[in-house]
Amino acid sequence: MAAATFSVGTNCSLGHKAAAFQQSKPCALRFNSQNPLKSSFNGLKATPSFNCETETSFSGKETAVALRASFARKAHKEAQVVQSQFQPQASYKVAVLGAAGGIGQPLALLIKMSPLVSSLHLYDIANVKGVAADLSHCNTPSEVIDFTGAAELPNSLKGVDVVVIPAGVPRKPGMTRDDLFNINAGIVKNLIEAVADNCPDAFIHIISNPVNSTVPIAAEVLKQKGVYNPKKLFGVSTLDVVRANTFVAQKKNLKLIDVDVPVVGGHAGITILPLLSKTKPSVSLTDEEVEQLTVRIQNAGTEVVEAKAGAGSATLSMAYAAARFVESSLRALDGDGDVYECSYVASDLTELPFFASRVKLGRNGIEAFIPSDLQGLTEYEQKALEALKPELKASIEKGIAFANKQTATA
Repeated sequence: MAAATFSVGTNCSLGHKAAAFQQSKPCALRFNSQNPLKSSFNGLKATPSFNCETETSFSGKETAVALRASFARKAHKEAQVVQSQFQPQASYKVAVLGAAGGIGQPLALLIKMSPLVSSLHLYDIANVKGVAADLSHCNTPSEVIDFTGAAELPNSLKGVDVVVIPAGVPRKPGMTRDDLFNINAGIVKNLIEAVADNCPDAFIHIISNPVNSTVPIAAEVLKQKGVYNPKKLFGVSTLDVVRANTFVAQKKNLKLIDVDVPVVGGHAGITILPLLSKTKPSVSLTDEEVEQLTVRIQNAGTEVVEAKAGAGSATLSMAYAAARFVESSLRALDGDGDVYECSYVASDLTELPFFASRVKLGRNGIEAFIPSDLQGLTEYEQKALEALKPELKASIEKGIAFANKQTATA
């Protein structure tokens, strides 16, 4: 009997249901008090969970035969009952718009690995057919369907639960996110119009930079179409959290999976504010270390652009972070009641209409904000928060003005 743990994509998260099984020691179940996506994309959650071995293995290897043979027949039967009861169901459709690009391809691969995805729709203006053919050979549950060009865009969005938009041009050396604005703003506007017409109830994940402006553009387009739901529109700022967690863990020699740094503000330069004083587990940092880490997190994208010397931007880490946010959204849609992520969203935590902060996700999108994250800040963080607001405000207004101008000239 082939069996393997879900070591990619997501683990089966039981939440409070786990308590009923912790005492019985069924076969092939392993409880832990760490992150339920310990081998996956999410680094925020820390509640009881279990890893579920299943016959729908991604690897097809008979990795647990010897282990299973050592258990009593009764325990084996109990495990089979639990496995069938809590096996993740591949039942969600995800569309990636810009799937043939530098972020789109690795992102599509990572989403293909999720056991929660039943259908993966890949759209781009060109070169997506080969990407889809390649991914379709992976022995994971989701079917892969390619869509090319504007004429096929509507069909790529029919019945989709989550739409991810990495489409647009990448950053190049010496280019700021604002330099991307004129090209990417138009791309996002056109894609969101199609989303509004074909899957207005989907979770919408915006990756295309500058996110500080493209999310407000998307909001205005959705408002104009009469389908705006602020609880389901997300700017993917997850990469800032991923970087903050990584850099803090490296600096303090911590186990990476345990580290969680909330990152607020926006998704560019000084608008990125890691709240290092809120790091879990609590860490002791000197003023110099706080400043060094903050600046590195803010400039990490430029660090990659310069290292690639004109050959691209942060495509792989961005794909990883975006896949983590997709996985969190799918878990929320699937009923997991304990999903938290930082995201750039419509918010009333500050006087700004959009702001990145930690939110709780549920079946209907954002269920709650975490205002306590902005309470009890250090003097450094409070000053940085006030300093980022004018730049973020200008980026938001630029996006809104673009959307409204395009409407006026249409």
